Amino acid sequence: MNATQRRSTLALAVLSLLREAEYRGMPAMHPYKMQRLIKDRGKGEVVNVGQRASLYRTIERLQRSRLVEARESSREHNRPEKTLYALTDEGRATWREWMLDALANPTRDFPEFPAALAFIPLLTPDEVLRQLEKREEKLSAELSRIQTVMEDGAEWGRLFMLEMEYLRATTAAELEWVRSVANDLRSAEITWDEESLLH
Repeated sequence: MNATQRRSTLALAVLSLLREAEYRGMPAMHPYKMQRLIKDRGKGEVVNVGQRASLYRTIERLQRSRLVEARESSREHNRPEKTLYALTDEGRATWREWMLDALANPTRDFPEFPAALAFIPLLTPDEVLRQLEKREEKLSAELSRIQTVMEDGAEWGRLFMLEMEYLRATTAAELEWVRSVANDLRSAEITWDEESLLH
């Protein structure tokens, strides 16, 4: 694996799209097309490609690491230069390693929610309950949204909706857990006060 290139979901998506382009007999692709494909296919649910500048920065890092190379540049009238990128041999090998590793090995992310949970005794039980109730509403709405996306994309087949299945499963699991904690706070099964924290 290329030690100088840090793996990210966006970098993995870029390499994957270039690999797919090779399968389709189009060995090079423009960043704008990459962004459009990610959005049009609904992969923006799992790959943050909202800012084209982030995509260009990622491609520049991949190019510095010799995982992709510029194949062709052209300019139309006064428009910016249009560059097509392709995988290098090292990029192809790195893409494969990243894919296999990402599928097999859970990674430890450090999201804010578990970090905030670690320090909830510094708030009151009522404050925590109110915030968890808000989170419960948002998770429930997100679960409904994911379900709608899945129903709308049902004709694509399960293979192309696996990431949405995963998002539905993880969102549902978090919603169930948040509800259980909120219920325990309501019943005072989980509670604390300032005096109890001093002991």
